[in-house]
Amino acid sequence: MPLVKLTCIRDLRARVNIVDVISRSVTLKKAGSRFKGLCPFHQEKSPSFHVNPDMGVYKCFGCGKSGDLITFVRETEGLNFIESVEALGQRFNVSIEYENGSGPSREERSLRQEIFELHELATQHYHDEFRAINDTGSWMRTYWQDQRRFSAELAEDFKIGAADPRGSGLGAMLLKKGFSEDALRQCGLFFIYEDAQLTLHSLRPRFRGRLMIPIRDHQGRVVAFTARQTERTPDNDPAKDAKYVNSPETPIFTKGNLLFNLDRARSHAGDDHPFVMVEGQLDALRCWSVGLKTAVAPQGTAITETQLALLRRYHNQVECFFDSDGAGQKASLRFLPMALKAGLELRFLTLRGAEKLDPDLLFLEQGLKAYEAVRTDSESAMAFASRALVPEGRTASAERKAAAMKPLFDIVFAAESEVARTEFLSEAGRHLGLSEIALSTDFEQFKRNGARYSPAQRDSQTASVRPDSSVTISPEQHLLLLCLHYEQLGKPLSHTLPHNWVDSTHPSGVLLNRFLAEFEQDAWPGAQQLNDSDLLETDAEKTLIAFLLFDAPVVDDPFKAADEGLQKLRERTLGLRLRQIELALSKPGVDILPKTFYLLKERRELQGQLRQPLRLVSAV
Repeated sequence: MPLVKLTCIRDLRARVNIVDVISRSVTLKKAGSRFKGLCPFHQEKSPSFHVNPDMGVYKCFGCGKSGDLITFVRETEGLNFIESVEALGQRFNVSIEYENGSGPSREERSLRQEIFELHELATQHYHDEFRAINDTGSWMRTYWQDQRRFSAELAEDFKIGAADPRGSGLGAMLLKKGFSEDALRQCGLFFIYEDAQLTLHSLRPRFRGRLMIPIRDHQGRVVAFTARQTERTPDNDPAKDAKYVNSPETPIFTKGNLLFNLDRARSHAGDDHPFVMVEGQLDALRCWSVGLKTAVAPQGTAITETQLALLRRYHNQVECFFDSDGAGQKASLRFLPMALKAGLELRFLTLRGAEKLDPDLLFLEQGLKAYEAVRTDSESAMAFASRALVPEGRTASAERKAAAMKPLFDIVFAAESEVARTEFLSEAGRHLGLSEIALSTDFEQFKRNGARYSPAQRDSQTASVRPDSSVTISPEQHLLLLCLHYEQLGKPLSHTLPHNWVDSTHPSGVLLNRFLAEFEQDAWPGAQQLNDSDLLETDAEKTLIAFLLFDAPVVDDPFKAADEGLQKLRERTLGLRLRQIELALSKPGVDILPKTFYLLKERRELQGQLRQPLRLVSAV
């Protein structure tokens, strides 16, 4: 693999703003001279992912990930170093030069990058066929405008395409461009027998006689297609009876990992502009055509946790707008608990008096004003669930209500906040004509009998520990207490405490990492303003902070007390590693070299570290 010149890499880092790179994947908000947002590497509800544009680096204080713009592309897109440099150069128009004077050959390029390029060319090929003055182009444009009633401008904007009944032309074009056999076999656009020699004849098109809708990932790259059946779909099409056919999963496409139109919708979502989840791509296109720019759709399959985490990264409010038929209601009920677990705020769009609600037809007939109408009649998550599970409401029999409790409680339990759970039970009681006390009693029994032991439950128990002299608290809670009452410790502690020493499996560890990130970035709001900030996510965290702030600790020397907490964390972390080494050395059969040598060397280094004094470093 050719080496990229070091001067070229320095030029790339100097010319490309890291904020522009990361903003393609993360919604960043200004925080002083820096930016912060929700981390793309782990699920979180409060932003702990910070970007320093002056230094050209990012760091997450929740999971510890850090790096520069090249590292970010490598981590988020699964590319190696050279592939990441090439991708950045292409996106930001920076020329890439190589040590041997020439770029990598076609065979040396990554398969993923090659398939990305192949899909861009295929998109243009299908779009050119859609616009062509021939039988296929004329028929597809008529179908698009007269039957589906979409505009030519929308087709141009989304690069809508057409595959002719023979599927001709695409294979020849890609072969002429010199794409590798691996790329052609794995791109998903052709049927190719495994043992067949790759020729134009062996490239049998997967899509024929269909309307082609490009599928883009959240960064706007075409990764697949949805092909809509038409009257021109030939009878010998293996999927003739399927209304929609998607690309198969490939090295760049996993249907459960992306949402249609998220690349556009994410830049329009925000306060009072929630994401609108619809069932299909054409529903999302209809929404866009009338001015509703935040609509997204899954890829013809059940919604996944990965998709919801992706949404949550950009905005936490979602309106669910599925068809009002039985299938749509079932999809909504499956979606509901997953969305609550992901930390999304949900509402369900309905229209009073409408027997059947089809978003595509509704927006086609009424335009954007239909959106305001359904928003007026929208329902909360629990109101929708109660009505869907027990349509008769208060008039339902006792047996009917009792039968609905298990799925209803499953939904309530998915919410991590006890406040939300209490409100959900209250709403269900109002809909079903049941007392809140009776529902709460049954819900507690449900948790004891069948509900899993959740992190929220564990957090609430941990948070109940009062930080007084009669209770042994963790080193994390000790340092958290000191930071809250002696805020001058926060900055030096953020520079001294390694991230991996903190146990983030309980609230005090989570909050300690989160607060130290704020101290390091000079964004600490002050202990008394915590409840008005976005730094406390759960009731357990709020309860813990309330306890810690209630009584000030009696400390003669705050810095010495912090040193003691640091010492305990170091002894715990390094001590655990030493025990692991001792156990490994005690096992028979350990090779004299090199394993024993390195284990003994690591043991000496750890023992030396433990003997060294540990003090807070000065803030810089």
